[in-house]
Amino acid sequence: MGFLGKAMKSGIALQAVRIAQREMAKPENQRRAKELFQKVTKRGGSSGHR
Repeated sequence: MGFLGKAMKSGIALQAVRIAQREMAKPENQRRAKELFQKVTKRGGSSGHR
């Protein structure tokens, strides 16, 4: 069962990666990711300034 379990888990993980790649290919999700990244970098960079 160990080999079968590993094979099933790797198949599920591979499918999850494919879904994530497909979702990140969408322009609206790329825009959201960029906005989130900018918010995080602004927050981290501005915390040291007064």
